[in-house]
Amino acid sequence: MSLYRKLLRAARNSGPGENFHEPENSLQASDSIAINIGYLHHSLCHTEDMKQKPLPFAGTDGMLVYLESLVDQDKIQLHVIQPLHENTGQEPDNLFNILETTRETALDNAVKALILGKCVYFLEGLQEFYILATEAVCKRSVEEPENEGVIRDPHYGFIEVLNVNLFLIRKLIASPYLTVRYYKAGTHTQTRIAIVYMKNIANAELVQEVEERIRAISTDTVLTTGIIQEMTEDHPFSMFPQHLATERPDRTASNIMEGRVAILTEGSPTVLIVPVTFFAFYQSPDDYNGRWIVSSFVRMIRMFSFLLAFTLPAIYIGTVSFHPDILPLELVHTIKSSLERVPFPAIVEAMLLELIFELLREAGIRLPSRVGQTIGIVGGLVIGDAIVRAGLVSYTMIIVVSLTAIASFLVPSHEMSSAVRILRFPLMIAASIFGYVGIAFGLMLLTIHLCKLESYGTPYFSPFAPLRIKDMKDVFVRFPSWLLNARPHDANPKIMKQEEATSRSWKRDED
Repeated sequence: MSLYRKLLRAARNSGPGENFHEPENSLQASDSIAINIGYLHHSLCHTEDMKQKPLPFAGTDGMLVYLESLVDQDKIQLHVIQPLHENTGQEPDNLFNILETTRETALDNAVKALILGKCVYFLEGLQEFYILATEAVCKRSVEEPENEGVIRDPHYGFIEVLNVNLFLIRKLIASPYLTVRYYKAGTHTQTRIAIVYMKNIANAELVQEVEERIRAISTDTVLTTGIIQEMTEDHPFSMFPQHLATERPDRTASNIMEGRVAILTEGSPTVLIVPVTFFAFYQSPDDYNGRWIVSSFVRMIRMFSFLLAFTLPAIYIGTVSFHPDILPLELVHTIKSSLERVPFPAIVEAMLLELIFELLREAGIRLPSRVGQTIGIVGGLVIGDAIVRAGLVSYTMIIVVSLTAIASFLVPSHEMSSAVRILRFPLMIAASIFGYVGIAFGLMLLTIHLCKLESYGTPYFSPFAPLRIKDMKDVFVRFPSWLLNARPHDANPKIMKQEEATSRSWKRDED
């Protein structure tokens, strides 16, 4: 008992905030409640939200310990305190049968249980203790994500509770092959991470690669999916996202059925899909709920907006500065008249307007929704008109920057939209120095970069590099659903066949 006395003495003499180093071997519980409680106080740095409630059992002193900030008080009252008061000679295992109950002897496990929102029940003279699942669950309603609104699709999305998110996926994929694997990341946060995939479809090497990268995360804090992205992506210095982030269960389920792996995190409504290609960021769930011709037209507009969003200002700067002779004569006179009062070169105009637009955009996001909309409209109209009247920029540049902003908003993915916005700045600088030659050189470097990128070993620019004609059915255009009878090669799934070619076998010849 000398070890326990020293531990209890240290617990009484130490103050809050002192560092506690866990022993190499797990300390076993004592038959004295006071010693066990002292160990818990010392391990939890004498936190004041740790509560103790004396609850005797069959004439034996007992103590219930929990962190009041993490437990569900109703569960404790109904399933712990009330059964103990009404005990008629039953064993504790039978009293707490409604709750998930485990017996433990290592006090380190008691500390971990308290941090997870469970309560611990000690009995005097017994070296075993009970861990009872009484954690509180705070969650919001399952509603449509604001960042991924759709027209014809289920209007609900993921929330911050991992079990609810897994429930939403399993409701869409009612298959015994749907597999979930749990992991923990963060030395202090102990954040739960789940990977979800189809056992019979997903490539085993891909699943193993995802597991190894998650296990390799070595940090004390993992609170968001953004940390997981940076810790696991192939090229962290690239501005292009290599994980597809979504808050929609239907989009997640469709990617899982194509052989990809979904990464879910406790406390975050965002799910990461891997591997991913560049063209996946321009696909929307709405594309598969409407007429395939209309969906193909809208998708081509999105792809065109990608080029427009970062090349239009550069093309304007290169044209005005180096190649005005390619414009029609009437248009040259119009642009020249708008530039007569502007004392700055085109690159300064563009940079000034782009900076103002980014300021308005960031202010609209940070302010409350009602005020944010007002800032965007009033700021754009008032500042835009005033800056032109002041002679700082031309009307033509206002049109160019406005079209660029609208084109950047057509991207269904926020991360890809941010990457496109950043791309326009180096391209504008290249156009201001070398004209069209600078634009061509910048596009060439961008294409090389996209061809070299990989996402979990999958070519980022697939199906163009490497070229796969069969996978072109769902890139720039969307073929009819009954022709999409094979899964894409980018995830290298075990089963390539998605549906039989006789899906429209009901159609009869009129002969």
